[in-house]
This record gives sequence, C-alpha cells and structure tokens, in this order.
Amino acid sequence: MLILHLTGSPFFGGPERLMLGLAQSLPESCRSAFALFADHGTSQAFRRQLLHHGLEGITLAHDTPHLPAMVRELTSRLREWDADVVCCHGYKADIVGMFAARRAGVPAIAMSHGWTAETWKVRIYEILDRACLRRMDRVVCVSEGQAQKIRRAGVRADHVVVIRNAVRAERFDRSDPADRQVLEAMFPRVPERIVGSAGRLSPEKGFGVLIEAAAIVARSDPGAGFIHFGDGPLRETIRRRIGELGLEGRFVLAGLRDDLDRFLPHWDLCVLPSFTEGLPTVVLESYAAGVPVVATAVGGTPEAVADGVDGYLVPPGDPIALARRILDVLGADDKRRDMGMLGRQRIRAEFTFAAQARRFQGVCEQLVTRRRPSATIGDFAPNVAEAAR
Repeated sequence: MLILHLTGSPFFGGPERLMLGLAQSLPESCRSAFALFADHGTSQAFRRQLLHHGLEGITLAHDTPHLPAMVRELTSRLREWDADVVCCHGYKADIVGMFAARRAGVPAIAMSHGWTAETWKVRIYEILDRACLRRMDRVVCVSEGQAQKIRRAGVRADHVVVIRNAVRAERFDRSDPADRQVLEAMFPRVPERIVGSAGRLSPEKGFGVLIEAAAIVARSDPGAGFIHFGDGPLRETIRRRIGELGLEGRFVLAGLRDDLDRFLPHWDLCVLPSFTEGLPTVVLESYAAGVPVVATAVGGTPEAVADGVDGYLVPPGDPIALARRILDVLGADDKRRDMGMLGRQRIRAEFTFAAQARRFQGVCEQLVTRRRPSATIGDFAPNVAEAAR
C-alpha cells in the first residue's frame, strides 16, 4: 500500500515531525511518499528532512491561485505512483487533495491538526476547509478536543477518528551536558533556571501573554531566564515588547532552529501559552525529555498535561495565572523533577508512534477498496455556502 501525504510545510515543526515519525513507524508493506506545495520555496526545510531519512518527496510545480492546475498535477501524480490513499495535511492540502483523490478514484484522509483563524485570508480558507472535510472519507484528529470541533462543523461522526500525536521518546534518552552550556551562552548573563518555549510567533500561539508573564516572574525570581525557539509575523512586535518591559537579556528570541532536540532536555520548564491547539508536539517532547509543562487549557492540551501531576494548566490570556504557575514550578526543585519524571513515564506509555502507526494503518486498510466518483467545482459550491453560515 502506498500512502501519499500532501502538505505545504514552510518549516519543520510539530505537524512535520508527526508526518515523518508516522512514515518511519509504518511497516514495510505501507510505503509513504510526500508531495509538497512549493509555497515560494519555503517547503525545502521539510523536503531536506525527508531526503535525509530516505523518504520520497517531490515539490509540485503548481501552487495557488492556480487551483485547477494543482488538482490536475496531483491527480497525475496519484495515478503515476498508483497511490492507494492520499493523506492531506492543512486546509490547502484538503481542498486540492479532495478534488484530486476523487478524480483519481482513491480515498482521501484529512489529518486535522487544528484551526488558527489568524488572518482574514486564513479564515476564508478554513471555511472552505470545513466544507472539504465533510466530503473526506475519513478525518483523523490529533486530539479529542479537535474531534469535537470537527463534529460540530458537520462531519459525520463515523468518519471522525482520533489518533493522538506521538513522539519518539528515545530521541531524548541521552543528552549532552555541553548543550546546556551552549543554551546558556545564548543569554548575555547565564540564568540559574531556564524557561523554554517553542512555536510560531503568531497571534493564536499567545506568546505575547508569555512576555507579560515573564515580566511578573522576573520581579520575583531574578535567576529565571526565558528563551523562545521559533519565528513568525509577530517577531518584531514581541521584540519591542521585550524592550518595553526591560527584559532584554532575560527573554531571548533564539529564532527558528532544526536542532531543538539538543536544547529541550536542558530546559527547567516548558511553557505553552496558546489560545488554540490541536495536541501540541512541544508538550509531548518536553515530557519525553523529562521537562515539566505549564500550558493553557485549550484544544487537546489537557489530554497531554495532567494538571497538578506532571504540570499545570491555566486559562488562556491570563499572564498573572501563567506567572504564578511558572513561579510554583521554578521555586520547588523536587516538585519540578518529580513532575518531569511523571510526564516522561506517561509519554512512553501513551503517546508512542508504534501505537499511532497501527491505528493509522488500520484506517487506511479500511478505505483502500473504496472508489469515489469524480468531483467537480459544481459539486463543491453548495457546501462552501453552507460552511459560511
């Protein structure tokens, strides 16, 4: 069986790690190939990772706004490779993949990681996405929280499957003490404790709230330093706010890196202040590395963080509550170690790629004998109107 993954990936982040880990964990009888949108050349980071791990990945020649050409090209690829299933990641992939799969007569699966609604343009795409998801053969959600949103969007309950995100915990079995020194060297002055965060600097991720919380923490714990890995449209806004709050040197923007695994085990705490999430990979990876987590209780995050056991959950948009829990963890070394250890144990028991791959393989095998009629733009239009209501 050949599974063709369709995605537009401007960087190598959580969803990309999920795709890669899933492909590596499936048996040899389930081959994986990848078709990437060009996205003005930004898909190359993920393509390099695919090639590095010996996986087949091609960049499609056509991109938005040329939807018909994109559908024709993907249809041709599906037939050329004799793909059995197309698995779509993201709203653009869902739209193009659904049409191409219908034309090629193969089943289509959407992997629903979550919606952001970060700009008016994205909101329009997400309206179209809701219409597409109703026509997918299956919608795989990374958390039960996301599955509830999908059902409310009108997707048939029997078409919705929950397969939680996973992590390769063995990546964090060993860490190099020298990497702690490299991490500390990113600060002008070495902090006693390091609070780490990672993710796209965009409105839905809530890192502006973390800046406000960091200012509160700094007044009570002068030994705490904050570092963020990631980039995005709010970088300059956040950088200015760091300056306004007098946090220069205390809150470091480390940029986008592909070697986060080196540094994550040397964080003392991971913080995720999002307003919306699917099931955040950085939380799973932090626990795999034995690092406790303070995060907002949104989306699928409460499925990963056991409040008061291996971390804390706080309301979104509340810097005071966030700061209070950060101080609670940083101020108790024994509690911090115990929380990290419990998180590590739970990740290894519940969030493995082996279990995820078995479930995903089962979903694909159920669909491979199905054949769908060709789709047309006319078929799709009524559902767009319905989704916009």
